[in-house]
Amino acid sequence: MSEILTTAANGLAHITLNRPQALHALNTHMCANMTQALLAWRDDPEINAVLLDHAPGTRGFCAGGDIRMIAESGAGDGKEARAFFFTEYRLNHLLFHYPKPIVALIDGVTMGGGVGISMPARFRIATENTTYAMPETGIGLFPDVGGGWYLPRKPGQIGMWLALTGARLKAADCLIAGIATHYMPTEILAAARAQIAGAAQTHDAARALESGLEALSESAGKPKELTSENIERINRIFAFDSVESIFDALESDSSEWAKAQLTTLRTKSPQTLKVTFRQLREGARMESFADEMRQEYRLAARVSSRHDFQEGVRAVVIDKDNKPAWNPATLDAVSDALLDEIFAPMSPGEEWTPLVAE
Repeated sequence: MSEILTTAANGLAHITLNRPQALHALNTHMCANMTQALLAWRDDPEINAVLLDHAPGTRGFCAGGDIRMIAESGAGDGKEARAFFFTEYRLNHLLFHYPKPIVALIDGVTMGGGVGISMPARFRIATENTTYAMPETGIGLFPDVGGGWYLPRKPGQIGMWLALTGARLKAADCLIAGIATHYMPTEILAAARAQIAGAAQTHDAARALESGLEALSESAGKPKELTSENIERINRIFAFDSVESIFDALESDSSEWAKAQLTTLRTKSPQTLKVTFRQLREGARMESFADEMRQEYRLAARVSSRHDFQEGVRAVVIDKDNKPAWNPATLDAVSDALLDEIFAPMSPGEEWTPLVAE
């Protein structure tokens, strides 16, 4: 069974993720095949738009990346893990600069690698099934696939909150956070697909998509997480200049919301919290998406071989005891020297490079 299905007809190129047993989590082969298809369509005058979705009958758009493979490789020489990140990040960068409009139907679980391939899309349609998260701090990783670019550019401090806590958002919250551009119940997705196909046959597909999808878009209802009260707290507390200061601010806030955030953060890898915090603060100042991906590749190549990622995958994915033993065990024990080592440039022959120019 092919893990990526591609078609191209009547102006519309179509990529369908087809790895249902893993909720369409990406592997190196899938990323390479998507890249090959996108490169072929990029300069094809017969293609005006791209649709990205997943095979029907599963509850996930894309649940992330091939975590088990990355952990197994990272425990050894790390070569296969680095090849995956290198290929995946090239795909992310290609999508980011793609010259033709992309529509992503994020119907279902959209996490990690699924966020990386959908966020570059000009149109991102959420449904009642959508669950978004960047949960990497819970497995000793960090929000990659461009997380350091997208998250600090969310309204206020929503991105930092999402990155550190791994909070899960439904459709209404995704609209507020700028993760989704439209909401449609699944019952009208057939109409949306017909509209997308029709728009792709026009000379100005982007304009036709914009007006057509807006006409079909519906209200997603009230947010669960991003209420005005919670947004105020997020913007105040997650704006501090260190992870320790964020913990202190949460401890000083007597609300049930703050207590819940603190409880969640205390389960995360201290190393990863500090890596993620620095990643987002530096990512906010990056001048190009390629610069961000180059930095994230450095982080991924190193963090995937470190204890906390191995332990996080064991606790959450393999043994599922949800009792990781982090090392370092406290925020204080995560030194600046350790962070500098993780963030350091690689040798010129090992650095990540994009397929396409900025």
